[in-house]
Amino acid sequence: MFWEKKLAAWVDEIRHASALPLRLELWNGRQFDFSDGAPQVTLRIPAVSALTYLFKPSLSNLGEAYVEGKIEVDGPVKSIISVANSLAANTLKAEGRLSRISRSIKHNKEKDAEAIRYHYDVSNDFYKLWLDENMVYSCAYFEDGTEDLATAQLKKIDHILTKIQVRPGDTLLDIGCGWGALVIRAAQKFGAKCVGVTLSENQFALAAERVAKAGLSDRVEIRLQDYRDVNGTFDRITSVGMFEHVGLKNLPMYFSRINTLLADGGLVMNHGITTTDIENGETPYGGGEFIDKYVFPAGELPHIGTVLKTMQQGGLEAFDVENLRRHYAKTCGIWADNFEAKADQIRSITDEKRYRIWRVYLAGSAYGFDRDWISLYQVICGKANRSATALPWSRRYIYDANE
Repeated sequence: MFWEKKLAAWVDEIRHASALPLRLELWNGRQFDFSDGAPQVTLRIPAVSALTYLFKPSLSNLGEAYVEGKIEVDGPVKSIISVANSLAANTLKAEGRLSRISRSIKHNKEKDAEAIRYHYDVSNDFYKLWLDENMVYSCAYFEDGTEDLATAQLKKIDHILTKIQVRPGDTLLDIGCGWGALVIRAAQKFGAKCVGVTLSENQFALAAERVAKAGLSDRVEIRLQDYRDVNGTFDRITSVGMFEHVGLKNLPMYFSRINTLLADGGLVMNHGITTTDIENGETPYGGGEFIDKYVFPAGELPHIGTVLKTMQQGGLEAFDVENLRRHYAKTCGIWADNFEAKADQIRSITDEKRYRIWRVYLAGSAYGFDRDWISLYQVICGKANRSATALPWSRRYIYDANE
């Protein structure tokens, strides 16, 4: 009875602040509604011990309780994410809203490779179920806003390669090449000679298979290699959705290494996720803590200001910056819908915990991008104090190429 009285008082306090379409169902069958309307989400508490997660409902605590099976949640996943955020916002004190995780992340080749394998080596079949046919796992580019995912992903790749003016015969290095979609497109459509590097064994195997199947083995090389071990010079360098794994302290070194690999007059595209919290670098209500623990271990998001500063420290000059936050919100929303549609198949090839992690991660990411908690920037850069001979005087070339 003690816990039920405490819970009833807590629910009344939240109802008074903001009615939520949420129903709470206890282990004994008793129910509490957070509004007078029909609930969109039902949260089941199977034991008293699970209430510790609920009374401090950060996105980290709620997420942990869900993926560890301490609570059960029914309802559309986008409604679950929205209600969870509202519950946190109406319960947590303001000073707890943007608290940086107290941690010291060490990055080295061994730890970075381990983190990459954790995230990307789930299985290729797992990703095939909810990505587009080319398995492009980064922000798509919706030129008109009406494209399907596969079209928008190809437009993203073309947008990148057009921006950095890839020409027939150019050498191109793709850092974090994924399953090979960008290097294959760069060779087929733009005539580049490409090297793609990844630390994921699953990505390496499938990307190499796709290159061979496309008859591009003479123009595209896929390597299971750390970017820090790459030698030579390249006319163009792309890094798409990779630098989030580098670590904030390592960003000057990362850009310096790119500078070393870049030919004079060459161009770089750095495409990656950034935080929008300039003070703490953390997403609201513990969302980043959940991501760090369950999704991207050792991942760190810089502010765009930090990106530009460390890029300059690495000897690179930024020529063009484009914000694609809305595009990533739409991309993640489509991924989340695909994931929901293939739920039974996904559950058949992975365990329940991983299914739950990715379910809330994809929908939560769409929510975060939509609300400007996180963003996505494409930055074109080249060697500082050097002429970027391939770069036109205006941005007209980017859009003329797509007409």
